[in-house]
Amino acid sequence: MSTTTITFNQLRKLKDSLPIGSMRTIANDLELNVETVRNYFGGYNYRQGRSVGFHIEPGPDGGIVELDDTTILQLAKDILEGKKKVYEYN
Repeated sequence: MSTTTITFNQLRKLKDSLPIGSMRTIANDLELNVETVRNYFGGYNYRQGRSVGFHIEPGPDGGIVELDDTTILQLAKDILEGKKKVYEYN
């Protein structure tokens, strides 16, 4: 587990580039609620999901986001690079 800094727009672009089913795949792999994974990428459904160490400071390019844990970010990057398969859900 490590921290990283990324712009909000970069984080959203990464999320928007993920194939359908990626949020659920990441959630299942990490035994998290899918809404928690969405919250990691800037969502705010805290009734069903929880906070994930997402700290944002206003600024250019949507602001600066500091992520306390990069596990979800790395799984998303692995999916985009073809290193991680996305499960098919019905």
